Amino acid sequence: MSKILVLGGSRYFGKRLVNLLLREGKHEVTVATRGLTEVSFDGPVRSLTLNRTDVQDLKKAAEAGPWDVIYDNICYSPNEALAAIDAFEGRVGQYILTSTLSVYDFSEIATTESAFDPYDYPLRTGNREDFDYGEGKRLAEATFFQRASFPVCAMRIPIVLGPDDYTKRLHFHVERVLNETPIGIPNPEAAISLITSAGAASFLNWLGSSPITGPVNACSNGKLTIREIISLIERETGVAAVIQPETEQADMSPFGVPSSWFMDTSKAERAGYQFDAIDDWLPELIRLLVAERA
Repeated sequence: MSKILVLGGSRYFGKRLVNLLLREGKHEVTVATRGLTEVSFDGPVRSLTLNRTDVQDLKKAAEAGPWDVIYDNICYSPNEALAAIDAFEGRVGQYILTSTLSVYDFSEIATTESAFDPYDYPLRTGNREDFDYGEGKRLAEATFFQRASFPVCAMRIPIVLGPDDYTKRLHFHVERVLNETPIGIPNPEAAISLITSAGAASFLNWLGSSPITGPVNACSNGKLTIREIISLIERETGVAAVIQPETEQADMSPFGVPSSWFMDTSKAERAGYQFDAIDDWLPELIRLLVAERA
């Protein structure tokens, strides 16, 4: 059986990944979290209590290996990447980092992995609070790809949606449409990529047995403008949304980007992975969230 370590597997797509691995029945899975929340899975897992920013905690996790695959869902800075490299050198066969669409600039064309090259990005050190989210992830990627001797893959994903989204980004829009509360959307015509929590977990699981290294985009096929997403909610609720270009910060849309921001997934598809389509799941998810509010 392969030995797999999941850093940050207690909720959302991390938890879904753990359950997928367990269902396959051919892995010994260890989940490393801060241990603040009791979590149940679909089978037996080993647990490690770990502070992701503590080098000594990471070294203890390394000593529990060696690991065939490590999934790192909670690396947000170059210092955290350096700590992992120091801890896991010689103790891991494949390292899979969860990264983000936020490493890219806005663009009206589908962005390929080459739009941000972590192999040639100037390295800087710093902690999570020293950078915005996108820059922290750029530097984490750059640190892994330029400094690690073990194979690394960085899954770049857009906004992740699902009924289990603890940040409730789609819920935000459904609730405000139903309540006829203003939603701040600076550019309703901006097109975005999306992926489900189940889709992100499925792709991570696939990467664990794939030879892919380097950055790789992952999202559902297709793109939608913010206006199209709102229209789906209006259709399901029968209520017209109140859209404004600017509102109080609390009412600004989590999808409210100034320009289009979507990805090309050709690299993953050439390697044999087939993503679902946004149209296959978003209307049903909206229907579910509306029903929950009834």
